[in-house]
Amino acid sequence: MTADQAKPHRTRATLIGATAVLMWSTLALLTTLTGTVPPFQLTAMAFGVATGLILVVWTARGQSPLGHLRLAPRVWLLGVAGLFGYHFFYFMALRNAPPVDAGLIAYLWPLLIVVFSALLPGERLRWWHLAGALAGLAGTVLLVTGGGRVSFQAQYALGYAMAGACALTWSIYSVLSRRFAHVPTNAVGGFCAATAALAALAHLAFETTVWPADTTAWLAILALGLGPVGASFFTWDHGVKHGDIQTLGAASYAAPLLSTLLLIAFGKGEATPSVVLACGLIVGGAVLASRDMLRRRRS
Repeated sequence: MTADQAKPHRTRATLIGATAVLMWSTLALLTTLTGTVPPFQLTAMAFGVATGLILVVWTARGQSPLGHLRLAPRVWLLGVAGLFGYHFFYFMALRNAPPVDAGLIAYLWPLLIVVFSALLPGERLRWWHLAGALAGLAGTVLLVTGGGRVSFQAQYALGYAMAGACALTWSIYSVLSRRFAHVPTNAVGGFCAATAALAALAHLAFETTVWPADTTAWLAILALGLGPVGASFFTWDHGVKHGDIQTLGAASYAAPLLSTLLLIAFGKGEATPSVVLACGLIVGGAVLASRDMLRRRRS
């Protein structure tokens, strides 16, 4: 593929990866509809749905599931550590620190993706990439705190460490996935199956089983497995492997913004001036970080 041919391919892959951000924005709303199902149990059920979906797709195509699971050990390690590790550290952070504090630390991962991407062959970290990611982070802080003050406390050090590990896990997984661009995205189906199994074990170790209370909760879990905890990981994998990873990193800060707007639209949140300001910071940061891609589009 020539350089001119690669440009539209890279842009298309970036847009495909960005659909993951759109799907992740529905995560909070759908999770509120699942009721009191514990987080690890919910993770196991949602990833179980995702696994079932990809098995149906493979069967419909006449493909052998085992053929998609013959992967090098290091590929399995990266994929399972990324998907399960992120969720494990995130939920453990919420168990050991206030949700707002843990969430802010965990949401350093888009910024870390932008920074770590400079270590990849053929990638260069420009000032607009970093500035765009920082603007997105500032908008997220404003969005989560509502303009209030964040006060980190020493007794929650374990939770903060877990949240930091969460951010590192997802950013490292996303960046290193680029090194395995030759591995088909179908491999994510195996990672989903392993994550479902490990989440089920974590549920048995840390939680008490609570089954969904009504049809709405069951449908919400199905929707989670189809979208933000299912198809999103396939489109994200394609995006970070073949698209503009720095643009994707900065654009990921749109997820909490869109999530907040959805909650407001469904009467589960309130529109405030801080939301408007956060919108400007996040959208502006994403556009700034996308400067290279927008230039390619104009060319």
